[in-house]
Amino acid sequence: MIVRNCDEKPAPERIVSPLSTDGQVFENKLRPSSFEEYVGQVKVKQNLRISIEAAKKRKEPLEHILLHGPAGLGKTTLASIIAKEMGANIKVTSGPALEKQGDLAAIISNLKDFDILFIDEIHRIKPVIEEILYSAMEDFGIDIVLGKGPSAKIIRLSLPRFTLIGATTKVSMLSSPLRDRFGHNFRLDFYDEDEIKDILKRSSGILECSLEESARALLAKSSRQTPRIANRLLKRVRDYADYHKKSVIDKVVVIEALKALGIDFQGLDHVDRDILKTIIQKFGGGPVGLNTIAASTSEDQDTIEDIYEPYLIKLGFLDRTPRGRIATPHAYEHLGIEKSPTLL
Repeated sequence: MIVRNCDEKPAPERIVSPLSTDGQVFENKLRPSSFEEYVGQVKVKQNLRISIEAAKKRKEPLEHILLHGPAGLGKTTLASIIAKEMGANIKVTSGPALEKQGDLAAIISNLKDFDILFIDEIHRIKPVIEEILYSAMEDFGIDIVLGKGPSAKIIRLSLPRFTLIGATTKVSMLSSPLRDRFGHNFRLDFYDEDEIKDILKRSSGILECSLEESARALLAKSSRQTPRIANRLLKRVRDYADYHKKSVIDKVVVIEALKALGIDFQGLDHVDRDILKTIIQKFGGGPVGLNTIAASTSEDQDTIEDIYEPYLIKLGFLDRTPRGRIATPHAYEHLGIEKSPTLL
């Protein structure tokens, strides 16, 4: 039983987090349903189209697919599109949700030939689950142990010929035996500003809000090259416009809304700026260890490494070195801090 302090307040939602925090209905409403609607990841789409058409022509299931890359880039959406293109049903689960071997066996045994099993955060599946996943992926069968001790029996359960799509933000945490069983291995990259602008154009049409070109460009620049964040910012800017009775979202509305949200034109919020300021003002720009940064900013170490750092590195504001993290001259310039700060 967990006892919670009555005065404890929930952590505020981080608008520019690439993790899913919006309601599922909102995300599904804006989710593309075909390769034509899916913007970006051109090479990944090209290779998938070839593999899908070839598999359909041979009347075989797709080889197992591993999708990896930063959060919010469309891995779940891509899995749904693959299932639709194959004319198959898709069953969605996640690594942490599979606690026992029976959990996985129950899911797979209810699939049909050519169906898709999508496992999000596949790097978090337990070793005991991973072991039976090997034979399920290779031989379309799993061994189930009935009973205990000398009287225990092993029953071989035949499975439908399914396709496993695994998604992960930490491909390095997958064991080599599991990673090698995927026939396709695709990395999803950050989007460029033109692609984000196209996504915002489509989303604004679905949300029935008028978004000027200059406003769309500014939103795209502030969206951290991530579709999920772009759509979330569009929703918040639309709320701001509605509250102030603005029928058209122009550049001024976007500027005011982002300022109210505490987000700058590079997509950085107070957490990103706190991390950079901590490195610069407390540790002379670095190098400084990740655990020290986490302790100084009261943020979880894994969260900093997985959520905050990738974009800061992408912008050229942060460098990883063997000795620790270093704030670059670009970070000093962005924050308006002189390059020879006084140590606190």
